[in-house]
Amino acid sequence: MAPTLQQAYQRRWWMASTAVLENLFFSAVLLGWASLLIMLQSEGFYSSLCPAENTTNTTQDGQLWWPRCEHQEKMLNLGFTIGSFVLSATTLPLGILMDRFGPRPTRLVGSASFAASCTLMALASWDTKVLSPLIFLALSLNGFGGICLTFSSLTLPNMFGNLRSTVMALMIGSYASSAITFPGIKLIYDAGVSFMIIMFTWSGLACLIFLNCALNWPSEAFPAPEEGRYTKKIKLTGLALDHKVTGDRFYTHVTVVGQRLSQRAPSVEADDMYISSQDIRGTTEKPREKSVPFRKSLCSPIFLWSLLTMGITQLRVMFYMAAMNKMLEFLVTGGQENETADLRQRAAERVGFYSSIFGAMQLLCLLTCPLIGYIMDWRIKDCVDAPTVGTALGDARDGVATKSARPRYRKIQSLTNAINAFTLTNFLLVAFGITCLINSLHLQFVTFVLHTMVRGFFHSACGGLYAAVFPSNHFGKLIGLQSLISAVFALLQQPLFMAMVGPLKGDPFWVNLGLLLCSLLGFLLPSYLFYYRAQLQKELTAHADGAAPLKALRGSEATA
Repeated sequence: MAPTLQQAYQRRWWMASTAVLENLFFSAVLLGWASLLIMLQSEGFYSSLCPAENTTNTTQDGQLWWPRCEHQEKMLNLGFTIGSFVLSATTLPLGILMDRFGPRPTRLVGSASFAASCTLMALASWDTKVLSPLIFLALSLNGFGGICLTFSSLTLPNMFGNLRSTVMALMIGSYASSAITFPGIKLIYDAGVSFMIIMFTWSGLACLIFLNCALNWPSEAFPAPEEGRYTKKIKLTGLALDHKVTGDRFYTHVTVVGQRLSQRAPSVEADDMYISSQDIRGTTEKPREKSVPFRKSLCSPIFLWSLLTMGITQLRVMFYMAAMNKMLEFLVTGGQENETADLRQRAAERVGFYSSIFGAMQLLCLLTCPLIGYIMDWRIKDCVDAPTVGTALGDARDGVATKSARPRYRKIQSLTNAINAFTLTNFLLVAFGITCLINSLHLQFVTFVLHTMVRGFFHSACGGLYAAVFPSNHFGKLIGLQSLISAVFALLQQPLFMAMVGPLKGDPFWVNLGLLLCSLLGFLLPSYLFYYRAQLQKELTAHADGAAPLKALRGSEATA
């Protein structure tokens, strides 16, 4: 039986710690494609596409050596493109379902899908000449299961109050760091452990995620801290007082008093803290008036600009992961026309070494993502919501100097934090694009670090922005739609890869230059956020001076 929200709140640290581990080893592991590609080639997947003269040989260790060729790599890269598309595109229906039914069913289905994908890869390796096409289904289920686990963990940070963005960044950091899983598995594979045994073991471990979710995750969605049912269902469950004001009326009364106290100046008098029954009745009626239609959130400029920024960034990041082995190979060989047998052998060794280093660096996401979460949470706990009309009148009556002791408002601070986060991420993305243009093998270590930081930062910043400015009941659908659009952008990686290995003869310079120029469009989102924040500040100033009622700071952003 599923636990209640109150029981889940008591177990929130266990759920968060296990979710980080599960995301790290079972979510977006497909992003460690460079190492998985080498293992699939070693197992002989689609080696039948290679020229007939390159027949199967036997090495000195008695192990089979399968031929490798460009046609094989193109086919396997197509599987990665499909899997990575599923990894991002299915978030829209998942978001709709999760907003309605909560994260529990999504997580159960995701763990089962991931276990099935590992089983299929193990079975396909039994006879790759016949069963190679199963890799497409396996990679699709791997991507689907991984995004289910990741997506279902993104609402769990709601249980942590003011630490929400930091915990969310940790979840996304573990998701981004999951690219280290396949490099780690490759080390086990290189040590002599069978690919089939590895996959069957991994499938068994995925079943433990199913069991953990069944025992600890509630059937209800996690409410956001600013929602009334968060305190009502989690904090005040089982509380009853022998008093005239109990139950729902008691909760409403406490909420209004807390808001009044948090938004008054320190010099407020005790007799001004009186809250009438009209205030309580008015407060209970407000949520019904404040419901924001989903279409307003969908058509808001903030969301539309974020689609462009996230789509371009997703394409930039995913293309590098798909083409990294070829880029490194070009740096070693200097071009296809200069390749010799010895040079190809040396290039294969270098590519294997650098891909292992790249995989190990994915753990940096666990260190860097909390940084962007800290930026998104900066000074949030010192902020208050927009003042009520009664509060403004009380301040005027008491002679409170609003200009000298003006409070810091949550939405203004959230926008400021989002501007800082996206500006930093875009500068890192541009620096990453510049290092990709420089033909230096040793410089690729810097490229790896920048790529890892960008991949963790832009997801965390986007999730924090949506959580701050949009209604919580729209969060899943907006994140899902954004991921779907980003996945459509990322599909362009396949024609770009084909162009690089075909007409450009392996030279990635012109592709990287075009992507660098497109990356500059990412600065449009923080520019608009800066403009929108200025408009809100003007409205806040007008409200403080009594010129106009403050509307934009009330509730979540819908018409920005």
